[in-house]
Amino acid sequence: MAEPEAPVDTPVLVEREIVIAAPPDVVWVCWTDPARLVKWMGRTAAIELVPGGPIRVEYANGAVMLGAIVEVDAPRRLVFTWGWEDPDEAVRPGASRVEVDLDVVPDGTRVALRHLRLSATEAAGHAEGWDYFLGRLADAVA
Repeated sequence: MAEPEAPVDTPVLVEREIVIAAPPDVVWVCWTDPARLVKWMGRTAAIELVPGGPIRVEYANGAVMLGAIVEVDAPRRLVFTWGWEDPDEAVRPGASRVEVDLDVVPDGTRVALRHLRLSATEAAGHAEGWDYFLGRLADAVA
Protein backbone atom coordinates (compact mmCIF):
# COMPACT_ATOMS: atom_id res chain seq x y z
CA MET A 1 0.00 0.00 0.00
CA ALA A 2 1.41 3.42 -0.98
CA GLU A 3 2.25 5.94 1.71
CA PRO A 4 0.69 9.44 1.54
CA GLU A 5 2.88 12.13 0.02
CA ALA A 6 3.37 15.71 1.17
CA PRO A 7 4.07 18.59 -1.20
CA VAL A 8 7.41 18.35 -2.99
CA ASP A 9 8.18 22.03 -2.25
CA THR A 10 8.70 21.28 1.46
CA PRO A 11 12.11 22.64 2.61
CA VAL A 12 15.10 20.30 2.55
CA LEU A 13 16.42 19.78 6.06
CA VAL A 14 19.16 17.21 5.54
CA GLU A 15 21.48 17.15 2.53
CA ARG A 16 24.57 15.00 2.18
CA GLU A 17 26.95 14.18 -0.67
CA ILE A 18 29.66 11.60 -1.00
CA VAL A 19 31.76 10.44 -3.94
CA ILE A 20 32.23 6.70 -4.25
CA ALA A 21 34.92 5.17 -6.47
CA ALA A 22 32.52 2.93 -8.42
CA PRO A 23 30.12 3.34 -11.35
CA PRO A 24 26.47 4.28 -10.64
CA ASP A 25 25.14 0.79 -11.43
CA VAL A 26 27.29 -0.70 -8.65
CA VAL A 27 26.21 1.97 -6.14
CA TRP A 28 22.58 1.53 -7.26
CA VAL A 29 22.63 -2.17 -6.38
CA CYS A 30 23.84 -1.29 -2.88
CA TRP A 31 20.68 0.79 -2.41
CA THR A 32 18.21 -1.57 -4.07
CA ASP A 33 19.29 -5.18 -3.47
CA PRO A 34 18.40 -6.24 0.10
CA ALA A 35 21.48 -8.48 0.35
CA ARG A 36 23.74 -5.52 -0.55
CA LEU A 37 21.74 -2.98 1.46
CA VAL A 38 22.34 -4.86 4.71
CA LYS A 39 26.09 -4.75 4.14
CA TRP A 40 25.98 -1.06 5.03
CA MET A 41 22.59 -0.29 6.58
CA GLY A 42 20.47 -2.54 8.75
CA ARG A 43 20.54 -6.21 9.60
CA THR A 44 17.54 -7.20 7.47
CA ALA A 45 15.96 -5.44 4.51
CA ALA A 46 13.15 -5.91 2.02
CA ILE A 47 12.36 -3.71 -0.95
CA GLU A 48 9.91 -3.95 -3.82
CA LEU A 49 11.43 -1.68 -6.45
CA VAL A 50 8.25 -0.32 -8.05
CA PRO A 51 6.34 2.89 -7.26
CA GLY A 52 4.18 2.15 -4.23
CA GLY A 53 6.28 -0.90 -3.32
CA PRO A 54 7.30 -1.29 0.32
CA ILE A 55 10.76 -0.77 1.75
CA ARG A 56 11.63 -2.07 5.22
CA VAL A 57 14.95 -1.95 7.03
CA GLU A 58 15.50 -3.42 10.49
CA TYR A 59 18.56 -2.10 12.30
CA ALA A 60 20.83 -3.91 14.74
CA ASN A 61 19.17 -2.11 17.68
CA GLY A 62 15.76 -3.48 16.63
CA ALA A 63 14.43 -0.20 15.20
CA VAL A 64 12.47 -0.66 11.98
CA MET A 65 12.20 1.88 9.16
CA LEU A 66 9.13 1.52 6.95
CA GLY A 67 8.49 3.35 3.72
CA ALA A 68 7.21 3.13 0.19
CA ILE A 69 8.98 3.60 -3.12
CA VAL A 70 7.97 6.85 -4.81
CA GLU A 71 10.28 7.00 -7.84
CA VAL A 72 12.68 4.60 -9.55
CA ASP A 73 15.00 5.74 -12.35
CA ALA A 74 17.75 3.11 -12.38
CA PRO A 75 20.64 3.70 -11.90
CA ARG A 76 20.20 7.44 -11.40
CA ARG A 77 17.46 8.23 -8.89
CA LEU A 78 15.62 6.53 -6.04
CA VAL A 79 12.95 8.25 -3.94
CA PHE A 80 11.12 6.67 -1.01
CA THR A 81 9.16 7.66 2.05
CA TRP A 82 10.74 7.10 5.46
CA GLY A 83 9.44 6.64 8.99
CA TRP A 84 9.81 4.50 12.07
CA GLU A 85 7.54 1.57 12.90
CA ASP A 86 7.65 2.39 16.63
CA PRO A 87 4.57 4.54 17.43
CA ASP A 88 6.60 6.44 20.04
CA GLU A 89 8.91 7.83 17.34
CA ALA A 90 8.15 11.30 15.96
CA VAL A 91 8.80 10.37 12.32
CA ARG A 92 6.03 7.97 11.36
CA PRO A 93 5.95 5.88 8.16
CA GLY A 94 5.22 8.14 5.20
CA ALA A 95 6.01 11.30 7.16
CA SER A 96 9.37 12.05 5.54
CA ARG A 97 10.94 11.50 2.16
CA VAL A 98 14.43 10.44 1.04
CA GLU A 99 15.76 11.34 -2.42
CA VAL A 100 18.95 9.71 -3.68
CA ASP A 101 20.58 10.89 -6.91
CA LEU A 102 23.58 9.11 -8.45
CA ASP A 103 25.68 11.07 -10.93
CA VAL A 104 28.85 10.11 -12.81
CA VAL A 105 31.85 12.22 -11.77
CA PRO A 106 35.54 11.81 -12.67
CA ASP A 107 36.26 9.85 -9.48
CA GLY A 108 33.22 7.53 -9.71
CA THR A 109 29.69 8.31 -8.53
CA ARG A 110 28.43 11.31 -6.61
CA VAL A 111 25.69 10.22 -4.21
CA ALA A 112 23.48 13.21 -3.37
CA LEU A 113 21.01 12.47 -0.59
CA ARG A 114 18.19 14.71 0.59
CA HIS A 115 15.94 13.82 3.53
CA LEU A 116 12.88 16.08 3.52
CA ARG A 117 9.93 16.77 5.83
CA LEU A 118 11.75 16.41 9.15
CA SER A 119 11.44 18.75 12.12
CA ALA A 120 14.63 20.58 13.11
CA THR A 121 14.99 18.23 16.08
CA GLU A 122 14.56 15.11 13.96
CA ALA A 123 16.78 16.49 11.17
CA ALA A 124 19.78 16.69 13.51
CA GLY A 125 19.55 13.03 14.50
CA HIS A 126 18.89 11.87 10.94
CA ALA A 127 21.83 13.93 9.64
CA GLU A 128 24.08 12.14 12.11
CA GLY A 129 22.65 8.80 10.99
CA TRP A 130 23.17 9.55 7.28
CA ASP A 131 26.77 10.65 7.94
CA TYR A 132 27.40 7.29 9.58
CA PHE A 133 25.61 5.15 6.99
CA LEU A 134 26.97 6.92 3.91
CA GLY A 135 30.47 6.26 5.23
CA ARG A 136 29.52 2.59 5.57
CA LEU A 137 28.12 2.65 2.02
CA ALA A 138 31.48 3.83 0.68
CA ASP A 139 33.22 1.03 2.60
CA ALA A 140 30.71 -1.58 1.39
CA VAL A 141 31.23 -0.62 -2.25
CA ALA A 142 35.01 -0.73 -1.85
